[in-house]
Amino acid sequence: MIEFYRKIKMRKRNKRSSQEWKADGSNEVGSSSNAQEPSWDEAMPRLRSANRSSYVMLTLFALLVYISWSVYHYQYEVLPVPLSADKAGKRGFSEIEAMKHVKELTQLGPHSVGSDALDPALKYVLLAAEKIKNTSHWEVDVEVEEFYVKEGANHLNGGLFVGKTLIYADLNHIILRITPKYESEAKENSVLVSSHIDTVFSTGGAGDCSSCVAVMLELARGVSQWAHSFRSSVIFLFNTGEEEGLNGAHSFINQHPWSETVRVAIDLEAMGVGGKAGIFQAGTHPWAIEKFALVAKYPSGNIMAQDLFTSGIIKSATDFQVYQEAGLSGLDFAFTDNTAVYHTKNDKVELLKPGSLQHLGENMLAFLLHVASSTDLVKGNASRAPEHADQNSAIYFDILGSYMIVYSQQFANMLNNSVILQSLLIWFMSLFMGGYPAIVSFSLSILSVILMWIVSLSFSIGVAFILSSISWAAVPYIASPWLVIGLFGFPSLLGAFAGQNLGFLLLQKYLSNAYAQGKQTLLPSVQVNLARLEAERWLFKSGTMQWLIILVLAHYYKVGSSYIPLVWLIAPAFSYGLLEATLTPIRLPKPLKIVTLLISLSVPLLVSIGSIIRILGVLIGTAVRFDRIVIFLKSSVCSSGTQSDANSAGLLLCRNPGGAKKSIILVSFVCFGLSLAAVWSGVIPSYSEETARTVNVVHVVDTMGGHDNARDPTSYISFFSSTPGNLDREIEQINEGFECGRETAVDFVTFSVNYGCLSYNETEQGWSDLDIPKIEIKSDRKMDLRVTELSIDTGVSTRWSIAINTDEITNFEFRVSGDHKELVPMSNKSSIGGWHVIQFSGGKNAPTKFDLTLQWIKNSVRSTSHASPDAQKYLIKLRTDINRLTPKSERVLMKLPSWCSLFGKSTSPYTLAFLTALPIDF
Repeated sequence: MIEFYRKIKMRKRNKRSSQEWKADGSNEVGSSSNAQEPSWDEAMPRLRSANRSSYVMLTLFALLVYISWSVYHYQYEVLPVPLSADKAGKRGFSEIEAMKHVKELTQLGPHSVGSDALDPALKYVLLAAEKIKNTSHWEVDVEVEEFYVKEGANHLNGGLFVGKTLIYADLNHIILRITPKYESEAKENSVLVSSHIDTVFSTGGAGDCSSCVAVMLELARGVSQWAHSFRSSVIFLFNTGEEEGLNGAHSFINQHPWSETVRVAIDLEAMGVGGKAGIFQAGTHPWAIEKFALVAKYPSGNIMAQDLFTSGIIKSATDFQVYQEAGLSGLDFAFTDNTAVYHTKNDKVELLKPGSLQHLGENMLAFLLHVASSTDLVKGNASRAPEHADQNSAIYFDILGSYMIVYSQQFANMLNNSVILQSLLIWFMSLFMGGYPAIVSFSLSILSVILMWIVSLSFSIGVAFILSSISWAAVPYIASPWLVIGLFGFPSLLGAFAGQNLGFLLLQKYLSNAYAQGKQTLLPSVQVNLARLEAERWLFKSGTMQWLIILVLAHYYKVGSSYIPLVWLIAPAFSYGLLEATLTPIRLPKPLKIVTLLISLSVPLLVSIGSIIRILGVLIGTAVRFDRIVIFLKSSVCSSGTQSDANSAGLLLCRNPGGAKKSIILVSFVCFGLSLAAVWSGVIPSYSEETARTVNVVHVVDTMGGHDNARDPTSYISFFSSTPGNLDREIEQINEGFECGRETAVDFVTFSVNYGCLSYNETEQGWSDLDIPKIEIKSDRKMDLRVTELSIDTGVSTRWSIAINTDEITNFEFRVSGDHKELVPMSNKSSIGGWHVIQFSGGKNAPTKFDLTLQWIKNSVRSTSHASPDAQKYLIKLRTDINRLTPKSERVLMKLPSWCSLFGKSTSPYTLAFLTALPIDF
């Protein structure tokens, strides 16, 4: 009876409340409308539905995480089945056969330019090319050539090579050209496929780039069975010298007659070992990427990678830069799995995932068969530079590795302009019709988004500084990249909760006051519910505004990745407009529909989340060799950005005080705490034998401060790492008398070690005075224009770097001694930090004696305050490299922890280096 009486009483109260509801108002605060509002009995269930089921919210959150990971897995981890020679047939691509080439090349060990191991590597590729020639189709002409390059100078204009001149000598390449016998013009138009045989001195190079060479050999075998129907030829260039500054590609383009026939250039590279080889650079002409998207069986590539690479965040370069600067367009492919092992001892065959070579091989075979049969190459349509290159460059990205979308920058401009103008118009009309309350609500919702980003980033950056204080390793997540989710992902999620929730409370309070001051006579509980629902909808709409702002900026700066903010703007706006406005006859605020969220996230997640996760993984892998502490900030920004994609919409459905939000916060705290504890305790190692910390061990013989050996040399072992952080643990295990600190800085000419460890004990053996380079002054004419002629003898070294002080020297000329040909003539020279750097690399028979003519500026600046102390002291600095182990350096390497690996690149020294310099006041 009591329960029955309570129900009767509740119905009477609801009836009275419904009579108090005024029909002349609307749910939009401050707006007027004559539309009939719902009865109180109809409104109450909708208001009560604001307190959604916690289980539904948790399920939705888990579903979004699962979908994101599934998209990434399907897009990048699913590889084709490797085919044997029998299954592939004479005209197909067999990974099993290609892997035989990889194993043969990596068994040779490191084979850098000038090393003894490079000769058998070249011989192996030559024999494989000859075999392809002997087994080709009878209507196909296969030419195999050994291309020898005596010398050359490489003046690249951008990227890593500003302020540098790259000189090479005594290089050998293998070139294979496949042409149809009965197509008279085929040799005049060709497609170039290029990669490099040489490796850095620290690795056997299974990924970089024996895998590329193996793919090319197997491709050449297959193409040699198809080429009788071609209209153009295909050139396969197996070059050397790429690791020393793209010298192999440069020598071919500038010195080989076949280069004049090239219309499209394809480069194969590796930033890791295996996985899907995707396009990360496409030329200014869209023809090649359009053809690839049309015929590739497993298309993979994204303009985001190109934007990232060209921005300079990833400090690297490929042969494709040479081809671009030569006016060619084309495609640049790269393997990007396991980027942490790049140029280390762990770049080995065992890490090549089955299907990696099959994926690239089948894509490339289909592409070559299509383009070599096309008439576009003959007509020049594939390589002719467009009149407006910036308008015709391609925007491209793949969907789940199954379909590739390509459109021009001109179309992107039209699309972006249309979306931006329509969005601004809709927002302007909405705010104009809503009046002052709508403007305030919009401002507070934007404030919520800003707070979300600020707090989210702040939390992640704070974690970075915590890690620097509790972990001996600067990047403790390299060996276990998934730790980034716990260390940075969940803090960014918590920060987004905190920041957005603060803005939400401010907006809700304003709307509650507005409802209280409105015409309607509402119960306080009704006002709170209405304000919460209205605030939720405003925040959802403001989430589209943040992407509109990003789209405007990306469009203004012509960023190719502008399609990402575009899809994140259009999909939520479409779902909101369709499901929340056009299909809703009642204007009373309601909870956002679950289907609205799902539609708003489905397309953006499908299009972009896989690539975002992939790029984040590449950045984490490259952190093992970055020489800047900002890798912490990079990880923070990347993790926060990825989390914010979901936060901007997903958190809006967690406005109820129920268990969903609390559960997600609790899970975030637990995951973050466990990840932090794992780092602090060392349960999960920062580095491992498979994912090593990059270090360098260099025996240095230093004679800087004098010339003509006027000063006795100082000999020591320099131990340093390109990964930031101290070396205490390594030095403790090595135990060879090293002293570490910032006072032990070493100038290696191409770069400086600001923190390292030095040991002077027992370093007099393993080198002799004959190895020390010599700088001699041949003449010094002090007239109106002072000219100094120098003679440089690099001893036994065929790899060296020299820096010329451009604060004192306005120009210079460089040549091989006894040769009247100018390798580097007098011309305008760029510089960085007051120095122009010459890097020389060559084979075993490369010259070692050179003449350098320096032309001084008229007025010296060495006494001015802006000149660095180093620039005031030296006129030139020289470092020579020798790939030799001295007794002390060999002992250090033997004691090196297993989780350390030598790291090689074009600017780093070998294991024995000699430093000398010529003072300004010589």
